[in-house]
Amino acid sequence: MKVLVDCAGGDKSPQANVEGALIALGNFDDLSVILVGDEQLIKTELERLGCAVNERIEIVHAPGVITGEDIPTDAIRLKKDSSMIKSISMLRENDDIAGLVSTGATGSLVAAATMRIGRIRGIRRPAFCPILPTMNGGIVGICDSGANVDITPEQLVQFAVMGSRFLESVYGIENPRVAMLNIGVETEKGDDLRRTAYPMLKETPTINFVGNMESRDLLTGKYDLVVCDGFSGNVLAKTTEGTAMEMLKMIKRDIYSKAIYKFGALFMKKMFKKEKDFMNYQNYGGSVLIGAEKVVVKGHGSSNATAVSKCIEQAYRMTLGGMNEKISESLAAIEAAKHPAE
Repeated sequence: MKVLVDCAGGDKSPQANVEGALIALGNFDDLSVILVGDEQLIKTELERLGCAVNERIEIVHAPGVITGEDIPTDAIRLKKDSSMIKSISMLRENDDIAGLVSTGATGSLVAAATMRIGRIRGIRRPAFCPILPTMNGGIVGICDSGANVDITPEQLVQFAVMGSRFLESVYGIENPRVAMLNIGVETEKGDDLRRTAYPMLKETPTINFVGNMESRDLLTGKYDLVVCDGFSGNVLAKTTEGTAMEMLKMIKRDIYSKAIYKFGALFMKKMFKKEKDFMNYQNYGGSVLIGAEKVVVKGHGSSNATAVSKCIEQAYRMTLGGMNEKISESLAAIEAAKHPAE
């Protein structure tokens, strides 16, 4: 299985991208990677890591870089030599390439994937679905988390379908419990969008809709997938991540505030390490762009090598699990339910 790795655009590119790719290669024997970016920089990183180009590692030279300051439509049109646009073009033109991992500019990646690759038939808009850990040791997905600010109730239903098939294909979660982000759990709560979407979600045959969810319950483990508009989802995800990181900083600060606390912390070092790893978003991969015809995974701009390797693993498992095919089957089942044979 071939996966493209965009080696530019992230805060730690190309070091994290190249090292993450090598970690993924070590985890999956049937995986190969195509490293796209400045060829000399990539080769320098491979040499630093004691590796060379071989039958499982290919380099494609693309020296241009798209930044967050670039207007997406201009970047697609004018920066054809960039690693991101070159990767998108290769993904579109080569059936033997399974997917793409990028830590570059989000807006340009979404626009390029939508315009150049296209959507699964029947999908109105692709959506991002990041993964966060829950307090009972599980995970929860948030769909959408930033790709679509203004949406319709029909799109919210599609997010639920796509996110459910993603969790089944990649993480083996059977019949994922789907909730809609709202200001209360009561059926009548929310604005027009959510009040209209509620009965539609409840009547959709290919999802396990369990009702509304308040944001404070995101990490409780009661839900596997939360659906929402991209604005609310992005705020929810980043607020949760930020709170977790600030809590860790506070605990560390308090430990070092008194000698007796430092002494006690010595006996809890393993526990603190476990909690830190648990709350570190770098260990959970990226935001998959569900709904595109080909697999696309958007890693956080600050992704380290571990995060990049997890993103590649997501792309690998999405392809292996036939996620896009399952989404198409679910859409067909929904249409069949709307128009039953007489």
